[in-house]
Amino acid sequence: MFRIESARIIAGVTRIVRDVGIAEELAQDALVAALEQWPLSGVPDRPGAWLMATAKHRAVDLVRRRETYARKLAEVGRTLEDVPPPAEPTAPDDIDDDLLRLVFTACHPVLATEARIALTLRLVGGLTTQEIARAFLASEPTVAQRIVRAKRALAKAGVPYEVPYGADREQRLASVLEVIYLIFNEGYAATAGDDLLRPALCEDALRLARVLTALMPKESEVHGLCALLEFQASRTATRTGPDGEPVLLADQNRARWNRLLIRRGVDALHRAGTGPYSLQAAIAGCHAAAVRYEDTDWATIAALYGRLVRLVPSPVVELNRAVAVSMAEGPAAALPLVDALAGEPALRSYHLLPSVRGDLLERLGRGPEARAEFERAAALTRNARERDLLLARAAALPQVRP
Repeated sequence: MFRIESARIIAGVTRIVRDVGIAEELAQDALVAALEQWPLSGVPDRPGAWLMATAKHRAVDLVRRRETYARKLAEVGRTLEDVPPPAEPTAPDDIDDDLLRLVFTACHPVLATEARIALTLRLVGGLTTQEIARAFLASEPTVAQRIVRAKRALAKAGVPYEVPYGADREQRLASVLEVIYLIFNEGYAATAGDDLLRPALCEDALRLARVLTALMPKESEVHGLCALLEFQASRTATRTGPDGEPVLLADQNRARWNRLLIRRGVDALHRAGTGPYSLQAAIAGCHAAAVRYEDTDWATIAALYGRLVRLVPSPVVELNRAVAVSMAEGPAAALPLVDALAGEPALRSYHLLPSVRGDLLERLGRGPEARAEFERAAALTRNARERDLLLARAAALPQVRP
């Protein structure tokens, strides 16, 4: 229950103490108080409200101790007069602005991307340091230090606890969306380790995206990101086989795709705009709409990738567009597009470049060359499941002739 409520409690307390690190400590103090008192007094009727009230009381006491009451009264007077917490939300969308402030604070651009991800999962996602470390295959001390330094950096930079507006809001919102997107992607296709999927990370990212749509209903790209994650999450159960091996899109059992998540994705897409996440959501929506793999509207997908690459030029997007072109127009039309990316520095260690090239060569009947590309891709990937799949595809093809 504390994991569900912790983000709201930290957000509410941060409004009083103006420091996310101290707010987190006070929230944990409230949890300790509950563990001590509830076994004796019983669980209160509104446990979330009890925890919020306890944490806020401790925050007020801390403010009183640190500053003279008279000088601080003007700043926190309203909070001191209204210590009893507001009624608990009656619906998931009924969330106050404090949580939105916390999201924007945790994702502030003054922090490095890794620090933003760790702090967001800690404060907003409610994950423990151990869980974050396990998810990203990092050591617990490394993650702990990352979180501590992030809190110090926010305090040192004097980052205000507020929802920004104007140009600053646009920049900060981009950072917030990027963090949620990266968290989901790491769960959807792990960059390293023995497992292809980390479903818990996908669930955390999707939950954060849904919260954000409730807090910022007029931001079209927020709905675009949420739609994208809903569509992608709908396929999670079919992306791996019984032993955890990857299952390619063409071989997935579409009857097992989650129709509820697809409907949620469609609803979110209707509120999305024409930004990068919205375009990616539209592409994912094309896949979701196809009852069979053979029914996929690859021409539309290729056109959407064309729009996306004009909006956010990226060699990775170009590579995805080449895949769509290969399906719409044939592998011969796509191979020159892929070969043109060979010199891109950003793709030098990107295993999907030789993987895509190997697939195109195999479809063109150039087996020995395809085998070499699959073997090169296997050497580049850090994910054991992907490596096994690539080596299996290479083994099924003839060797390169001397």
